[in-house]
Amino acid sequence: MSSSAPVTATAGKMAVRPIGTAEHMAFVRAQRSVSFLQAPAWARVKTEWRGESLGWFDGRRLVGAGLVLHRPVPRIDRRTLAYLPEGPVIDWSGELGAWLDPLAAYLKERGAFAIRLGPPVVTHTWSAAQVKEGLADPGRGRLTDLPCHREEPVGAQVSRTLREAGWLPRSPRDGFGVGHPQFKYELPLAGRTEDDLLRGMNQQWRRNIRKAAGAGVEVRIGTGAHDLKAFHDLYVHTAERDRFTPRPLRYFETMFAALGAEDPDRIRLYLAHHRGELAACAVLVRVGAHAVYAYGASATGKREVRGSHACQWAMIRDALTADCDVYDLRGITPTLSADDPHVGLVRFKAGIGGRAVRYVGEWDLPLRPVLYRAFDLYLKRRGR
Repeated sequence: MSSSAPVTATAGKMAVRPIGTAEHMAFVRAQRSVSFLQAPAWARVKTEWRGESLGWFDGRRLVGAGLVLHRPVPRIDRRTLAYLPEGPVIDWSGELGAWLDPLAAYLKERGAFAIRLGPPVVTHTWSAAQVKEGLADPGRGRLTDLPCHREEPVGAQVSRTLREAGWLPRSPRDGFGVGHPQFKYELPLAGRTEDDLLRGMNQQWRRNIRKAAGAGVEVRIGTGAHDLKAFHDLYVHTAERDRFTPRPLRYFETMFAALGAEDPDRIRLYLAHHRGELAACAVLVRVGAHAVYAYGASATGKREVRGSHACQWAMIRDALTADCDVYDLRGITPTLSADDPHVGLVRFKAGIGGRAVRYVGEWDLPLRPVLYRAFDLYLKRRGR
C-alpha cells in the first residue's frame, strides 16, 4: 500500500487530540486505502494493549488520523510504548515535522516513553520477473542485490527525514522487526481483468488453479462459530507441520467479531472443501481498496488437490469485484538464496505475478531515553 495524502493540510501549525470511534471510522471510510491495523476496531482485537484514536486538525478540519496502541511495560510505572502499526494515516509526502512533532508532544505529555510507527510508504519495488531472475542466479542472495525495478522518492525522503529527526529504525536484516514486516508481496489489481491476472501468473500457478477446479474443490464463505472452529483446527495442524506458534481460537473469535461489527465486509473466512473434507482455509481482510490475505491453513493429506490455490483465486476475484487496487499477500523475507528456509515462501508468492515491495519499516522515537534503553534491554533479554 503506497502512501497517498489523506487530506491536504495548510502550512500552519496542526493540533493532535483524541477523536471518537465514529469520527475516526468516518475518516477511514473517506480514504481510498488504509491498513486494517489502523481501523478503530483493531484496538478491540489487541486486548493486551490500550487503544486510542487520535486526529490531526488543521484549524477545525480533521486532516489525519491514527490508531495508537499503548503497551504497558513491566516495572516502568504508568509509562507506555505508543505504537501506530502501519500508520498513522497522514500526508507522508508533506512536511513531516508538522505532523509528527505535535504527535510526539501529545504522547509524551500523556506518559509515553517512546513512539513506534510504521509509515505505509514504499521505498523500492521489484517485479515478479526480476524476483524470478534473482531466484535463478546463485550470485544474488537478497532482493536488495537486484537492480531496483523502481525507487520511490517519497519513501527515500521519509527515511531521511525520520533519521535526521532522531527516529531509530527497527527493521532487522531479514525484514521482520518487532512488529510488522518491512518486505511484502503485492498483486496490483487496478485496471486489470481476471484474464490479465491469470496471464501474469506463472505456469504452475495457473495449472494449480485449474487442477483444483478439475478435482472438484469448492470454495465457500464461512459463517458462524462452527466454520471458525474448523479453520482453527486446520490452522493448528498447519502450525505443527510448518513449525510456528499458532494463535488461540479466542483471538480469531475476537478478530472476526470486532472487525465484522465495524463493517460486515471487513473480514471473510474462505473454506475449500474436497469430497466433503476441508482442504484449505484462508482469511481475507479489506479496508477500502486494500485487500489483505491475513491467514491461511492447509491439510497435509489434501495438498495434491491445491485447495490453497483455490482459496487464493477466490479471494483475488472477490477483491477485483470489490474494486480493490491491491491484493496484499503480506510479509516475505528478502532472501533469494536456495539455502534459506524462507525462500520457498518468496518463490510461492512470486508465482502469482505482481511485485515484491520494500516499505520504510518501523521506527522508534525515544521520548524518555533512559526508559527507552531499559525497554530495549528488556526486549533483548526476552529474545525479541
